[in-house]
Amino acid sequence: MFHQDIFIFEFVSGGGFNQVGIPSSLFCEGYAMLRTIIEDFKKLGFHITTLLDSRIEFLSPYMKVDVIKSVGLEEDYLKKYTDCVRDSSYCFVIAPEFSSILYNLTKIVKKNKKKLLSIDLNGVKLGASKLETYKFFIANKMSTPKSYKIPFKGIIFDLDFILQKYDQLNSPIVIKPNDGVGSESIFYFEKRNDILQFFESSNKIIDANRKYILQEYIEGDPMSVSVIIDQTPEKIVENVPKILGVNFQNLQIKDLTKDSEYFGGFTPVKQFEQLKGQIENILKRVDLSAFKGYFGIDFVKKADNSLSFIEINPRLTTSYVGIRNVLEFNPMELLLKQNKKLLKNYKLIPHKFSEFAQIKLEYDGEYTSGEINKLVLPKLINMIPEIITPPIIIEGVNKNQETFYSCFISTKSNNIQSSKYRVSQINQIFSKFDFRIIK
Repeated sequence: MFHQDIFIFEFVSGGGFNQVGIPSSLFCEGYAMLRTIIEDFKKLGFHITTLLDSRIEFLSPYMKVDVIKSVGLEEDYLKKYTDCVRDSSYCFVIAPEFSSILYNLTKIVKKNKKKLLSIDLNGVKLGASKLETYKFFIANKMSTPKSYKIPFKGIIFDLDFILQKYDQLNSPIVIKPNDGVGSESIFYFEKRNDILQFFESSNKIIDANRKYILQEYIEGDPMSVSVIIDQTPEKIVENVPKILGVNFQNLQIKDLTKDSEYFGGFTPVKQFEQLKGQIENILKRVDLSAFKGYFGIDFVKKADNSLSFIEINPRLTTSYVGIRNVLEFNPMELLLKQNKKLLKNYKLIPHKFSEFAQIKLEYDGEYTSGEINKLVLPKLINMIPEIITPPIIIEGVNKNQETFYSCFISTKSNNIQSSKYRVSQINQIFSKFDFRIIK
């Protein structure tokens, strides 16, 4: 037990969006990670402080946290963040990589000489750039799709460059931001004509202030591996990467009529031990010294069982909400453990199955949103302990928001069949409270 102060910050729910509207779906993942990581650090005896956007203060009772500081709509969240960093001994930061957000927040922790438990600056900088990650994979002889920075002509993409690379690769391609997070703004093109039609259309907005890459599309099962390298000050050769989970990812990328989206996933995948061994053999040759802490690596398992590595997520990832349900120990204890002899007691083999998913709902009842928050949510959470982020619509600055409710669940079952049965029960409970699932 550590009995020290820790400041845990998650950007989306912690005030990073306090001057704009928060998309409910984006908030769902952020709050789910925050709530679960707080619970696991609390079990280790930490005194925990966090920030919470004032629009979601009603969710405070569901968090096992000692101090919650509210961030109002007109407040400077960065000042409150910095004050919390200064008042704590340890810090754990969860934030998106785009616009250097994660890097700058981590830099504040380092500047104030606090003990950082999330990934350090070098790892954040590398993982935040998909092009630099591509070079890292190549340098470490890891299979990875060919990737190219897309030049601009003024404020639009160089279409000739894109068509040339498409012809050279002779395969489907994806275009995505170099610093994108998850499935944000990923555009898939299978045919040459798809590219031409996309650029003739004005309904897809490309941000000229961001860099984009063109990447060879790899067909196969989208997966991620969650890795931990403990924070002890020993030589990196002794701090070998420990695979906590191999997770399937449920993505929507190929349908050009819809925005790319991440819906969740499940863990462990089929043939987990075989895949784990395969990945361990690859990672033991890789210099991961920049990634002390918890991080994820996205990859594709191809039909021939070979692996193609896509990107590195230098932070806690959404799959953590499932991984913590399938292991027999608290993963954060492994992050902090200093007695190497005790590591033998940890079996890095999942003994349960977890499906984690974002669910979109429409409410057909008569309660107002305030009444739902006060009267309905406590009953739902009591009946469905798998709910991590309760059904919520974020109200506030931006009125042009989704009209649906969004929530996040994570099952804990013996196998995939029992998990699916439990999900069907959860759906029935939602319907009893006048929630209709639309996804």
